[in-house]
Amino acid sequence: GGVGFTQYATAAYTDDILDNNVYYNVDYINDKYNGAANIGTDNKVKATLDVVKDIATESTLYGIETYEKFPTALEDHFGGSQRATVLAAAAGVATAIATANANAGLSGWYLSMYLHKEAWGRLGFFGYDLQDQCGATDVLSYQGDEGLPDELRGPNYPNYAM
Repeated sequence: GGVGFTQYATAAYTDDILDNNVYYNVDYINDKYNGAANIGTDNKVKATLDVVKDIATESTLYGIETYEKFPTALEDHFGGSQRATVLAAAAGVATAIATANANAGLSGWYLSMYLHKEAWGRLGFFGYDLQDQCGATDVLSYQGDEGLPDELRGPNYPNYAM
């Protein structure tokens, strides 16, 4: 799975919506996890599956509800791909901010993709459904035949689209 071009284009095109979702997430994290989204390292939450599920789910549901309040934004973000990416980016950013753990952020990203598909039936057009359903297995795995065993894969493995 990869985040490639759609994420590359999405940041500029959907900036205010992505910002709104992240600001909501920061407030949610600070309220529920005692200021874990504030600057610093002593206040972070331990990166557990329950924390990832909680933050990514809350973030995604908030984003979905916000899109449904504004149907023109829902339709304007083409094919669902940009919607899926905005929701996933907000979930991933929020999870990483709360835990100070990049892999937890990736897990939040991919969980958001699954939740988005469950809510709206698809992630986007053409191959977007496929590529962003297979990414969760890449978060903490490696393939020894493609390099050193310590080369961990991330969201852009194996073919970053830029």
